[in-house]
Amino acid sequence: MPSPKERGNNKSKRKEHFELEEKVIEVNPEHPLFSISLAKFMGYRDSIRYVYTPPKFEKLVYRQNIYSLNGTVFCGSAPQAPFLNSNYDGSFVAGLCQLRYIYSMSVERIIGFFRESGFELEKPTAHHLLGRAAEMLENLYRALRMAVLEDSYLCCDESYHKVLVEEKNSRGKGVRQGYIWAAVAVKQKLILYLYENGSRSGKVLFDLLSEYEGTVQSDAYSPYRKLKSDAYPGIKRIACLQHVKRKFLEVQEEPDAQKIVELTNKLYQKEHKHCVGRQGWTDKDNLRHQKRYAPQILSEIKRELLRIKSKPDLLPKSEMAGAVDYMLSQWEAIKGIFTEGYYYLDNNLVERYNRYISLSRRNSLFFGSHKGAERGALFYSLACSCRMQGINTFEYITEVINKAAKLPPNTDIKVYRNLLPDKWKENRSRIET
Repeated sequence: MPSPKERGNNKSKRKEHFELEEKVIEVNPEHPLFSISLAKFMGYRDSIRYVYTPPKFEKLVYRQNIYSLNGTVFCGSAPQAPFLNSNYDGSFVAGLCQLRYIYSMSVERIIGFFRESGFELEKPTAHHLLGRAAEMLENLYRALRMAVLEDSYLCCDESYHKVLVEEKNSRGKGVRQGYIWAAVAVKQKLILYLYENGSRSGKVLFDLLSEYEGTVQSDAYSPYRKLKSDAYPGIKRIACLQHVKRKFLEVQEEPDAQKIVELTNKLYQKEHKHCVGRQGWTDKDNLRHQKRYAPQILSEIKRELLRIKSKPDLLPKSEMAGAVDYMLSQWEAIKGIFTEGYYYLDNNLVERYNRYISLSRRNSLFFGSHKGAERGALFYSLACSCRMQGINTFEYITEVINKAAKLPPNTDIKVYRNLLPDKWKENRSRIET
């Protein structure tokens, strides 16, 4: 793609948007003395205007013509609709999904946006379409779960969202805080969100990882710490340095806390001198680099922690004592970060994608039911996996809905595996080349 040209007046760069479809409009002089039939053409100069057209809705009528030939009746066939007895194409549902789960618009706001763009959509219809799509994509979601658990390196976390329920809380409201668990397959760039009646119980995590073998990076929430037990011999758990450092940032006015923060930042400074995948830098190169810088800094941090802990004026229940104990309890998991060149220093990868949950929490306030939250987990899994792969969510969901509609109920799960965002991207790249 051509690089943006430079403007002559101030040397700032102007993006030319070569990705847009171009429409050329011929403009002739308008002047009383001008006649195009008498004038000699000398050339032209272009002026560019970028125009925004609101979403366009089309009503496609497939007029299926019927013919008779030699006593036989022939009739044209319309493309198969993804939903039985429905007039909505997969692209329509994909538009709803993109606005709801990527751009965090509530269904009410989406309906208002559609109305201003020229299409009247009822709220029950919107929810019905999303529900039907979720049912159709359940096998795709199962394939995603299997694919994520095949990755040897997971970043795990959980986030909350309010959910409407029948039972009333202490304030007389039918709302409760439900938790959505997240597992990022780092190598495959896929993410699985999991919702089970809003539970934050470790059972949700343990059921997910019951047969998993690989590395799990997480904060120190108790279910994650239990992954170090003999019940999960195939799992190696590593810590998140940001969670550890955060405890000291909360008391950073104290010089001892500042010292720990500075040393932890030193690990980041050394790590960020190189980036795996850039300029030929490999995982092995990074591991050698870590073995040179990490042991000395970690030893210094450990000495400082033990020094602070031994201070006679340190109150056992103070925030500083809590921060020190927290970091020491995570020490083996912290050292584990530096045993592979491709491990991250923290869990920020999964937390970045959890922001989509946070935005929904602000804009939509709540899921309408546990079923709606389960549906949200499915669509967030697909949409955020698309983001990780750098592919267009709308294009992806449009295609997989229309393809899934044609698959018989007993289709092998491996077929759905090939429809997941990573394989979809590979197939798309193969076609384009």
